Amino acid sequence: QVQLVESGGGLVQAGGSLRLSCAASGSILSINDMGWYRQAPGKQRELVARIPSGGTTNYADSVKGRFTISRDNAMNTVYLQMNSLKPEDTAVYYCNAGGVITTAPWRLADYWGQGTQVTVSS
Repeated sequence: QVQLVESGGGLVQAGGSLRLSCAASGSILSINDMGWYRQAPGKQRELVARIPSGGTTNYADSVKGRFTISRDNAMNTVYLQMNSLKPEDTAVYYCNAGGVITTAPWRLADYWGQGTQVTVSS
């Protein structure tokens, strides 16, 4: 079984910064891509940023130039550096690992973290 554990959320004033982390654990052989999604109250979950194991990252237009996604493949960890935060960034942020191959049992699947709250005050 794969677990994704997120950390780094919290309350910050507008213009401030936060760094989210998400560590995947389990019998992981490889992870194709990792990403962050968010869901604000009353809204659908939306992509924030994704980073494949090889290739270019992609970002939602609303966060380009403010957020940076990175990953440590050896640690199966993905990060989201969030700068110049705005009140409209307030949401629960979810980590996603796509195309995860595990060895016990052998399986290819996607996984989600439990979510971490980010609140930006004006």
